[in-house]
Amino acid sequence: MPWHIAADTHTPRTHTCGALTSKDIGERVVLKGWVDTRRDLGGVIFVDLRDRYGLTQIVFSPQDNAAAHNMAEGLRNEYVVSVTGTVRHRSEDTINPKIATGRIEVRVDDLLILSKSDPVPFHVSVHTPENQIASEDHRLRHRYLDLRRPALQSRLITRHRVYQIIHKYFDEHDFLEVETPALMKSTPEGARDYLVPSRIHPGAFYALPQSPQTYKQLLMIAGLDRYVQIVKCFRDEDLRADRQPEFTQIDVELAFATEEGIYALIEGLMQRLWKGILDVEIPVPFIRVSYDDALRKYGSDTPDLRFGLEIIDLSTTFEGTGFRVFDSTLASGGHVLGMVVPGMGDRGRGYMDRLDRMVRKKIGTGGLIYVRWPSSGDAPNCSVKTHVLPDSFVQRAINDSEAAAGDLLLILCGAWPTVQLQMGALRLHMARELDCVPANEWRFAWITNFPLLDWDARERRYTAVHHPFTSPQPEDAHLLESAPGRVRARAYDIVLNGHEIGGGSIRIHDPGLQQQMFDVLGIGRKESQDRFGFLLEALRYGAPPHGGIAMGLDRIVMLLSDSDSLRDVIAFPKTQSAQESMSGTPSTVSAAKLNELYIQVRSTVK
Repeated sequence: MPWHIAADTHTPRTHTCGALTSKDIGERVVLKGWVDTRRDLGGVIFVDLRDRYGLTQIVFSPQDNAAAHNMAEGLRNEYVVSVTGTVRHRSEDTINPKIATGRIEVRVDDLLILSKSDPVPFHVSVHTPENQIASEDHRLRHRYLDLRRPALQSRLITRHRVYQIIHKYFDEHDFLEVETPALMKSTPEGARDYLVPSRIHPGAFYALPQSPQTYKQLLMIAGLDRYVQIVKCFRDEDLRADRQPEFTQIDVELAFATEEGIYALIEGLMQRLWKGILDVEIPVPFIRVSYDDALRKYGSDTPDLRFGLEIIDLSTTFEGTGFRVFDSTLASGGHVLGMVVPGMGDRGRGYMDRLDRMVRKKIGTGGLIYVRWPSSGDAPNCSVKTHVLPDSFVQRAINDSEAAAGDLLLILCGAWPTVQLQMGALRLHMARELDCVPANEWRFAWITNFPLLDWDARERRYTAVHHPFTSPQPEDAHLLESAPGRVRARAYDIVLNGHEIGGGSIRIHDPGLQQQMFDVLGIGRKESQDRFGFLLEALRYGAPPHGGIAMGLDRIVMLLSDSDSLRDVIAFPKTQSAQESMSGTPSTVSAAKLNELYIQVRSTVK
């Protein structure tokens, strides 16, 4: 039977479903929203009416209006209705102090059904228990329904508020919001581009921007001085929980920039965001940690500073042990690293065996060496027998690591920086085991002095750690030809609680140095002209020193809203296979369209 849905000719909505309080008692109101739940109690029908602002209990009684009551008997979850009625006090036994409207109800005398709903494929009610929420795959298939849940709506509202704070903050600091092209030239560095074929220019392609990097540098050359843009970017790369193929970044560039000036600017923005969203005061300045120190002490260039468990280099401690594993590692230039885990020295053999298996399987080491020192003060027990690793070296390790009775000393060995990263992963695992990561604590840091270049052994060439427009440290620039791997960059990342939330650099503004950088990266003169000739030319016409930063807006909102994934803070996200299951994206297109674009699709990928 076809649905017969009334036109919305009611008086316009007077209040939202989260607005009414005791001060509105006696008022005639019009509410519009979705039926969240319906309860029939002895002939009186109670409905929780929902919109994005909250819930209001509405009541249908035969005594108030028999026609409205009769119609309400047919209401089902997710029907869209318009109601007119009078605000009344709830009875004492039905007051709900957990919601803003919990002391009132609306006695309805007029009901209009604006839209009916099929039975929904999963619960979206405010009252749905956490353990009854549908799987993420199912919810993404019907994202428009999932977005009715208050938890997701709250995150998108937070995202909106973040946008407004950012716009206002940068306007106060004399930045201009300038839009850069969404169709640009493909670049040879970084992740894969999303390519867009040109119909007008057969065989030619645009690329969707991985970043507006070159355009924002050109804006500095143009004299626009201070640029900001909240911009959509695209990277065709393998996904993780904290990555999306299309993402939003806060893109910033300044002429005559210094690192300290950028630090102060962004620290002020973080203060404004955390105060505006969470009412939390963030202390500044943020701690500065060099890239080398971050790897050495925390085993990560995105260290979580909310807890200790710092890594200790025990390489000199174990020199000359006669233990083949240590001796061969140190002879090849590797390191022996330790970490003291307090209060775990009484752990049994079963726990240690499980930890060793985890280290081998998930972290990828050759095995874990450990020393357990019981809290009783008994002699420490090492996982390596005395005749293989003498007790004197075990005692030296305890002394050098400053371990105490009751502590567990964990040891890994290997080549730099692999072993540091492995120990960093172990550090995070042990923090979870100890449950020592404090909630509601925000530890920002700047990571500085990154290497400018990284050697790609497979391609046998250097690649840019950040991007090819990053300036070397002035005192290292002379090493670009003789020892490029030793050159440090004027680059910096901002990290928070183990997450990178932004990265930037002071840029190269000298055309000769920029060409030299391309040469070191193996980008030949012809290719550099083909790809970046416009930038090299622009740099010859009075380019000011400049620098900037790009921050991941999605990730910032994820942290501010205490979400587990970027997908929770994006209205229509992609899955980990880069698909949008709701609309069926990506999809094939007709042969006619492909012909129009001069594209032929191979049936199999070779």
